Amino acid sequence: MEDNQLYEALEILRKGGVILYPTDTVWGLGCEATNENAVKRVFEIKKRVDSKNMIILVDHADNISRYIQKVPTVAWELFEVADKPLTLVLPGAVGVAPGLIAEDGTIAVRIVGNDFCRKLIRKLNRPLVSTSANISGEPSPSDFRSITDEIKNSVDMVIDPKFEGRSTGKPSSIISVGPGSEIKIIRE
Repeated sequence: MEDNQLYEALEILRKGGVILYPTDTVWGLGCEATNENAVKRVFEIKKRVDSKNMIILVDHADNISRYIQKVPTVAWELFEVADKPLTLVLPGAVGVAPGLIAEDGTIAVRIVGNDFCRKLIRKLNRPLVSTSANISGEPSPSDFRSITDEIKNSVDMVIDPKFEGRSTGKPSSIISVGPGSEIKIIRE
């Protein structure tokens, strides 16, 4: 069952589709992070202006360097000591769809903890866009049952809720790390 879900999701993502999937925090709307048209579609589903950026998920810390020109040393340390899901906003974004990069050249990155999600990213060999599965401005759904039919019906695939794992049901902490390793807490 898991393999069937993985391969179906991979096919959809590779064709520029959007999926509704579990992460280690809340359910996410996502697409392949290097596909500009797919990223635009996620913004459309959320009814969100594209000036509010989304997170990219990677399966392993080693892959962060593929999308950040020079990862500040303190970023590695923060990821290493994090005891809950942590998103870092890092400077020098490269190799992703332009709509994911903020005006200042930063991008938000998280190493995902959900097993299904991690396997999907590994097989895709690219990061996955992650944004909460809600219309912009509405509350983030804490579990699958809280996701509206409007969102469920707007995606190309809904991953089986049994792959939810041990999600926290709340968004990750967010810390911005500047090029000189300056740190700013955005969300605890």
